Amino acid sequence: MEKFEEKAAWVNTETASDPVTAKMPWIGHTEDIPLHLDYFDGSIYEGVKACAEKYPANVAFDFMGVPTTYRKMLMEIQRCAKSLKTLGVREGDHVTIALPNCPQAIYSFYALNCIGAIANMVHPLSAEKELEFYLNASNSITVITLDQFYNKFEAIRQNTKLVNVVLASIKDELSKPVRAGYMLTEGRKIQKIPKDAPVIRWDAFMNIGKACFWNYEIHKDANDTAVVLYSGGTTGTTKGIELTNRNFNSLATQIIATNPMFRPGDRMLAAMPVFHGFGLGVCIHSMLFNGGRCVLVPRFTPKSYAKLITKYRCNFMAGVPTLYEALLRLHSMEKADLSCLKGVFSGGDSLSIELKKKLDKFLYDHSAAIQVREGYGTTETVTACCLTPPHMFKEGSIGVPFPDCFIKIVKPDTDEELPYGEEGEILLAGPTAMKGYMNNEEETAKTLRKHADGLTWVYTGDLGYMDDEGFVYFKGRSKRMIVSSGYNIYPAQMENILESNEMVQISCVIGVPDSYKMQKVKAFVVLKEGYEKNEDTWLKLMAFCKKHIAKYAMPYDIEFRDELPKTLVGKVAYRILEEEEIKKMQAATEEEKQKPDAAVTMKEKIDEMADGMEDDDVPKMEEEI
Repeated sequence: MEKFEEKAAWVNTETASDPVTAKMPWIGHTEDIPLHLDYFDGSIYEGVKACAEKYPANVAFDFMGVPTTYRKMLMEIQRCAKSLKTLGVREGDHVTIALPNCPQAIYSFYALNCIGAIANMVHPLSAEKELEFYLNASNSITVITLDQFYNKFEAIRQNTKLVNVVLASIKDELSKPVRAGYMLTEGRKIQKIPKDAPVIRWDAFMNIGKACFWNYEIHKDANDTAVVLYSGGTTGTTKGIELTNRNFNSLATQIIATNPMFRPGDRMLAAMPVFHGFGLGVCIHSMLFNGGRCVLVPRFTPKSYAKLITKYRCNFMAGVPTLYEALLRLHSMEKADLSCLKGVFSGGDSLSIELKKKLDKFLYDHSAAIQVREGYGTTETVTACCLTPPHMFKEGSIGVPFPDCFIKIVKPDTDEELPYGEEGEILLAGPTAMKGYMNNEEETAKTLRKHADGLTWVYTGDLGYMDDEGFVYFKGRSKRMIVSSGYNIYPAQMENILESNEMVQISCVIGVPDSYKMQKVKAFVVLKEGYEKNEDTWLKLMAFCKKHIAKYAMPYDIEFRDELPKTLVGKVAYRILEEEEIKKMQAATEEEKQKPDAAVTMKEKIDEMADGMEDDDVPKMEEEI
């Protein structure tokens, strides 16, 4: 039995005196990938700045056909940093970034780190109440978002401490020909913003930095908080996860170490969003920290993804299983030459054995000399900390730990380690493990626990086992969660929102299998006495959901019931509802399967009703924590 009995390079020697004695059965099975690495000890910004100074003429990223060099990117980051400083942002302040994958997101993210502030990364398509929670949880007084999301922030502004709303626009980063086409299509959909709106336009914002004559760069330690990402955590309630400079820089070093075929200038198709650990940590920071080239995808569609892969001859692509499922269906990919690919990675959800086989065949048929490599991790470790090695595949496995990362399997919610091959809770440790949950010591203590082996472990709530060669197998989630298109959706949160509606007595939200999204959301509702089970009530509840639930979590249908099935102890038996839906799907005719979901056919009516709704006193997310 292999054990590691020396201090890992990332362990803080000032605070850790015990030797690390955790098992490492993967020794001897990682081939050329080292077990331990040396890590950059500065900030996220300092790491990218050093890379920009090393490769100034290299292209850092492409956006809608426009390339930006490392020299230009660094210049824009520094302009943005000066402007943030002039605006009043100071060391330790949280600034909310609600942007898709676009140049302004990259400039803002690194500029905040440059001046010692903390980037509070949120999904711009979040519902108003969710955005309100994110702003208040982080005490943000400044938000940077797109012009098309202005109305959302204006609607909740009075309920937050917001002072500065900086509005960027996609059109500002486009070439003239593309900009003209954008304004005739997508640009026309953006609601006009009043001329006297209390906002700062991006161009004006970037110019106020001219008044900054003092030293704006602030050095931050590796262990200082740099980023807050949001997740349901390991218990299913929304939490801000504090991630440090070391977390991100360690990940960037590990990604290259586990992909020895990488060379500076290699292209990564960055379709995963910047507000997600996978997108921000792997697709963007790991590339810009090491001289790679990001092809930014602001809004994913299978067709645009396929077009960019072949147009830019991308070397690496990372995505969730639903993305690859969609890719396989595209006729435009039939003659695509994918010989340029060096790495294809899947994460965010479990990749079925059948889908992996289909994808591997697809890659082989299109001249790629590689197979898809599955990874595993949590937002509490930024993203992946485990990956299938390039030389060795085991069916159903999610691979072996990254250098300096540790994984062990324990009896759930204990420190009792289980034998190889026995299923239990997956625990993670390493230099990417979070600092903690923001303003939530109780949940932090439940999730981060130090063991006698000298390591502090992240309790994931996920189930799996490890074989005697250190390969890990993911078996499921011990917490109740729906994974739809790679997004984690927590039924308990949605039920809490539904039950805040005056018409709802009790509700139950489940995930229903879907060939594209993997799972889609359905709600079951028992109405209070006096309310009719009719189309008008259904529309009102769907409109209520649209108002208060993120777009990606919207139910495709709400079914009214007189009562919900119960377990022996009186809890709602959601598994019975799941089984009923699966039976319905199996019994459906082909014609019935092809019918669009109710939420699609009734979209216009739902939107119209939602637009006319007043804000309700929906329980805020922080009350669940």
